[in-house]
Amino acid sequence: MYPSFSPNHVQTQFLFLTGKGGVGKTSTACATAVALADSGKKVLLISTDPASNLQDVFGIELTSIPRAVPTVANLYVSNIDPEASAKAYRESVIGPYRDIFPEVVVATMEEQLSGACTVEIAAFDEFTGFLTNREIGNLYDHIIFDTAPTGHTLRLLQLPMAWNGFLEESTHGASCLGPLSGLVDKKELYSSAVAALSDLTKTTLILVTRPDVSAILEADRASKELKEIGIKNQMLIINGLLQHYNEEDEVSSAFYHRQRDALKQIPETLKETTMYSLPYVSYSLTGVENLRNLFKLYDEVPTTDVYMENQSMNLPGLKEVINDFSGNQTKLIFTMGKGGVGKTTVASAIAVGLVEKGHRVHLTTTDPAAHLDYQFQSDHLNQNLTISSINPKVEVEKYKAEVLAKSSENLDEAGFAYLKEDLESPCTEEIAVFQAFAEVVAKSENEIVVIDTAPTGHTLLLLDASESYSKEIERSTGNVPESAKKLLPQIRNPKETAVAIVTLAEATPVLEASRLQDDLRRASINPQWWVINQSLSATNTNDHILKGKAMAEKEWIQEVKDNKAEKCAIIPWLYEEKVGYDKLKDYIK
Repeated sequence: MYPSFSPNHVQTQFLFLTGKGGVGKTSTACATAVALADSGKKVLLISTDPASNLQDVFGIELTSIPRAVPTVANLYVSNIDPEASAKAYRESVIGPYRDIFPEVVVATMEEQLSGACTVEIAAFDEFTGFLTNREIGNLYDHIIFDTAPTGHTLRLLQLPMAWNGFLEESTHGASCLGPLSGLVDKKELYSSAVAALSDLTKTTLILVTRPDVSAILEADRASKELKEIGIKNQMLIINGLLQHYNEEDEVSSAFYHRQRDALKQIPETLKETTMYSLPYVSYSLTGVENLRNLFKLYDEVPTTDVYMENQSMNLPGLKEVINDFSGNQTKLIFTMGKGGVGKTTVASAIAVGLVEKGHRVHLTTTDPAAHLDYQFQSDHLNQNLTISSINPKVEVEKYKAEVLAKSSENLDEAGFAYLKEDLESPCTEEIAVFQAFAEVVAKSENEIVVIDTAPTGHTLLLLDASESYSKEIERSTGNVPESAKKLLPQIRNPKETAVAIVTLAEATPVLEASRLQDDLRRASINPQWWVINQSLSATNTNDHILKGKAMAEKEWIQEVKDNKAEKCAIIPWLYEEKVGYDKLKDYIK
């Protein structure tokens, strides 16, 4: 269907990989680096991904200083810790203001500098030298960056207001504007870095996706966003494509056909990009030999023991989660997790399960209404279940219009442009959607509300900080609606609210979910349940490839069970898509 990706397709010195968490960016980057080094090229591989497991892949301790890989001639690896970089960056910005501004203002600044934007900018700051330093560049034939900056971050770096120092008068509300305040002295350096990214002869952007609709749509969004700022030398790798299936194995057949159906939904704009594929493999992509096997297109390694019995480690199913919520008379339930892990389906199944136990339930989601229409089809819904859908695009536009209207009189043209780009940050969508959720909850009485997709702890702390900041300086530009003010303490009350984190039994989804949990705990919210979704180890598949993958899941199931979750449940990979109210009841059988 698509030609297999080969390192021979790489023609530029700089390679940047981007894609949703869990699509295989790191394994693709590592395999590419090994193959190029094996061909005689001198290669530097740099990771700026907080969920990176480069040390496990190569079996050596890594730091920000490049280190030679003993088993691969010509390969050097560096693992930049963006969280540590962000911490140092944050202090360099805030330090001068600690004795000048009131404590509540400093707290607001600290929270502005605690989000994903700061981590990304700090990481960009770290690898700028690799892009612009000729002495470093002359040492390597290829420099591969595992994780590329987003178009939003790069657009911010190109705005003139980014170089005017900290905008002390920027009190328009919770935002991600603060991270750029430390860049005043680096304008020329950053301009050179952005120019190198846009140079077709120097840089290739590799979009990595899975044959999964949500991952494909994310790749399309990233592709468009980065093309807008001049990064047009792009290629797409469809990673994890099952090459064949066992007709006698229901899971294998359904897995194969679901992937093919997803590929039919690749947007036309993305089809314009050169596309390659890599196979779905049974083995773990750690260790140099396994990385080499990937480009030999082995989907299984003969020495892999795939005959071990599948195990779900005696974890309960979703039914136990629902019984817990019902028994504790929980009034507000959030399902949280990264995109593509199945939050909407799990939220829908929880809502149906609670209705079946006699509760009145309202289910609200940020997925387009059409998705829930599809999820429940034309079924006659139980009279105790009501559904609403919040359109993030509509809510974001409404929120942005309010902020811009309040701030327009106090800003010049450049400041207004900066504010408009600032409002493109991920925080804006979370805040806008949270306010819409709050209105739904405020109208609900005598029923359980199940909310699919919730804001991070960072966003909740920003809402708190912006409210305190507004009171401190006696302004109204950072107002938080009454419904949101009431909801903030409610979601911190474990007697009323429960959080279920949804993940997959894979490295990146688990590590990202763990960071989400840490973030929520900073905001005094403690998730009660982790739900491991779509687990092959909990199925009865006998397909060699899928059974090998099921074995690889066990490490991450054990990690969640022993070290991450207070309580943990597991849902098997289901060969039949559960559509309709009655089918959703299968989750609680």
